Amino acid sequence: MNSTFAPVTVLGLGSMGAALTRALLRHDVPTTVWNRSPERARPLAAEGAAVAPTLAAAVEASDLVVVCLRDHAATREVLASLDAAALHGRIVVNLSSSSPDEGRRTAAWAAERGITYLNGAIMVPTPLIGSAEAVILYSGDDIVFEKAQDRLVLLAGVADHLGEDPGRAALFDVAMLEVFFASMTSFLHAAAMVTANGTSAATFLPYARQMAELGGTVFEELAANVDGDEHDGTEDNLAMELSALDHIVHTSDEAGLDGTLARHMRHLARQAVDAGLGADAYSRVIDMLRAGEGHHGPVSSATR
Repeated sequence: MNSTFAPVTVLGLGSMGAALTRALLRHDVPTTVWNRSPERARPLAAEGAAVAPTLAAAVEASDLVVVCLRDHAATREVLASLDAAALHGRIVVNLSSSSPDEGRRTAAWAAERGITYLNGAIMVPTPLIGSAEAVILYSGDDIVFEKAQDRLVLLAGVADHLGEDPGRAALFDVAMLEVFFASMTSFLHAAAMVTANGTSAATFLPYARQMAELGGTVFEELAANVDGDEHDGTEDNLAMELSALDHIVHTSDEAGLDGTLARHMRHLARQAVDAGLGADAYSRVIDMLRAGEGHHGPVSSATR
């Protein structure tokens, strides 16, 4: 194979590891693969991947090693089984799932062993890997990312480096997923209320989309309020919004639904109002979240 790209090794051939491999193969990248269960490599061999007989041989084949295993504990276990010098001079990009602190621990573990290392977080399902719409986040040493970037962009159209903190890719991963899952759950609860009252979810869908589009604009204001610790409620305040949240809870109860999500949103708003913050904007709820469940008073010195 004549390629303009230097070779890449992929460790771990679950559905995501296989998708990463295929994305590289589509660009004629010389790609070596390894998996603890060798049978998973056979389909990729038929598509042009070189199957390494051992982990050591897989690592030796490339200067860029992409790891996609179950989690960071599995990554450390696999890499620790290699000779200490096996990874010297190579870049290891770990795309296994983790929390921010776990990502930092693995980066420190790698540094102790002289491993040149980046953390990553895959933000799309397997069918999108290798497409322009795919997003993979990276964090760690800037220079290391730059050295590997020409091949990393083949895995996802957006290869976004978030800076030196090795835990930031995982942090953004879980934060983005929270927005995603909360949005899905709130839509499903709203759909349950609507269908309980004789209207289809499809009929409600355009109206839900209007609110989702409005959310993008509102996020900008919320972010500015949070970063500036200023929560001006002149146009819309928590005391007013608490009434709307009451209506959501009551409608949920009337429909016989699980209103846990609605009740928790109302609880946070009521907590802020009870703390004397009812004239502030909804963004003030972040203080309740930061203080935890036991908070019963204001925690910010910002102007009320």
